[in-house]
Amino acid sequence: MAEWIEIRDGGQLLYDPDFCSKEKADALFAWLRNELPWKQEKVRGTPLPRLNAWFADDGLRYSYSGLSHTGTGWLPELEEIKKEVEAASGATFNSLLLNFYRDGKDSIGFHTDAEPELGENPVVVTVSFGSVREFVLKHKKSKETLKYRLGHGSLLVMGGTSQHHWLHALPKTEEEVGERISLTFRRIVTA
Repeated sequence: MAEWIEIRDGGQLLYDPDFCSKEKADALFAWLRNELPWKQEKVRGTPLPRLNAWFADDGLRYSYSGLSHTGTGWLPELEEIKKEVEAASGATFNSLLLNFYRDGKDSIGFHTDAEPELGENPVVVTVSFGSVREFVLKHKKSKETLKYRLGHGSLLVMGGTSQHHWLHALPKTEEEVGERISLTFRRIVTA
């Protein structure tokens, strides 16, 4: 059973490398890869180094990095995994950003998920499928780093004050890695 750990300045992490069985992870990865409406979004005219898809409660709006999305509801398969993530994390979610990393050149740079619409201390959950990639957290002031090799079917929950004091990234790698899909669950606070 995975347990919460405390990190610097009130952050909390929960890591479960075996959140999904291999069989379930294999099936979900194949379904996600082949059935979702992946697109390569652009920020200020520059294509992001990954593909994205977004799902949320019907009518829910979310903006980040100059991008804006409006929810149109949940596919049954995504609703099912959302319920499992909620049970594991003890939080509820109403939005899901999916990232498809095609190879080691695809990445996401250091950032926080601290937009006002995510509330005071947002809980952010990532479920990973496909190739193992290194996920890095870096403390904003001390520059301390924590690294997790997120594998096929793993779950990482960032809670407490982690989004205020820690940056996180999935860096590019020169390693030969295959495709990876991450599901990132958030709760958008509506007015």
